[in-house]
Amino acid sequence: MTPTLDIAADGVATLTLNRPQHLNRLHREDLLALQAHFARLQNEPAARVLVLTGQGRAFCAGYHIGEIDGPEDPHFFERTVDALEALALPTIARLNGSVYGGATDLALACDFRVGVTGMELRMSAARLGLHYYPSGLVRYVSRLGLPAAKRLFLLAENLPADELQRIGYLDALVAPEALDAEVARIVALLGGNAPLAVRGMKQSLNELARGEFDVAKVRQREAVCATSDDLREGLAAFAERRAPRFRGC
Repeated sequence: MTPTLDIAADGVATLTLNRPQHLNRLHREDLLALQAHFARLQNEPAARVLVLTGQGRAFCAGYHIGEIDGPEDPHFFERTVDALEALALPTIARLNGSVYGGATDLALACDFRVGVTGMELRMSAARLGLHYYPSGLVRYVSRLGLPAAKRLFLLAENLPADELQRIGYLDALVAPEALDAEVARIVALLGGNAPLAVRGMKQSLNELARGEFDVAKVRQREAVCATSDDLREGLAAFAERRAPRFRGC
């Protein structure tokens, strides 16, 4: 079953990988469905936060290697992950279990990753004879640093959950029964902040990490927030010692 998207009344969108019998491995039809969901979310004003997760005991086993039959297949996967990273709304990878192969980059493209004790990660490109695609290498190096990226790509070793937290892959590590509460905590924090500021700074920070920092673009985003209703509401709420009611405009 291809990934499903649900957008709740509170603006929390949940995108679920739905092949638990195969550890949620991704086929071409799954990538097409993900791309369609990302396109919808990019143009859906009601969605304020995206939670990406999987069914069953693993988050995702990566791309189905039986479908890698030409040089374009990694590019197809790359475009899917890049579309996730490019989403304006903040994203959380709810890692309900282990993550392998290209799925490690899918999770890394999210803004935050919450994992569970007992999970592991393996980036097995070198063991398959694959040279990983450019944007994935950039994500690994810019987000985790060169030593961690070399360890994951060149050694292709299994890393346990506590080590994933130590190298910065996981933002939070909890017991499986505490996963939903921790994700809800981060969702609440994101949801309580001004959407214009969050989305603008997300884009600016990602550009900075990739070495694509454009001061003019950052100034433009800064100016949009400086004249926004959200800023006026935030200042008023601070002065009145109440929670702000942001509208994203």
